Amino acid sequence: MFERLPDATTEPVAVTIDGAPFEARAGDSVAAALLAAGRLASRTTPASGAPRGPFCMMGVCFDCLVEIDGVPSQQGCTVAVAPGMRIVTQRGARAAEDPSS
Repeated sequence: MFERLPDATTEPVAVTIDGAPFEARAGDSVAAALLAAGRLASRTTPASGAPRGPFCMMGVCFDCLVEIDGVPSQQGCTVAVAPGMRIVTQRGARAAEDPSS
């Protein structure tokens, strides 16, 4: 898990990541909150199932796609955390797999 420097100037923001409670910081992007929570992968690829995580942190690479409050395939690096936000990492289904399982 990554350690963050103390910052008394920001307020904590309660979110859930894959159903687990987490305290992000006000002003953090969803991708930054995932990294701070020790989640290096925000999704897996549909083709191979390989883990992918935030790379560019500015909306170019699309490797930080997550489901936010029930809306899939949002770029976590371009969305700021909000109180009560539900963040779910995405699992890409391989062609031979049933996506409903």
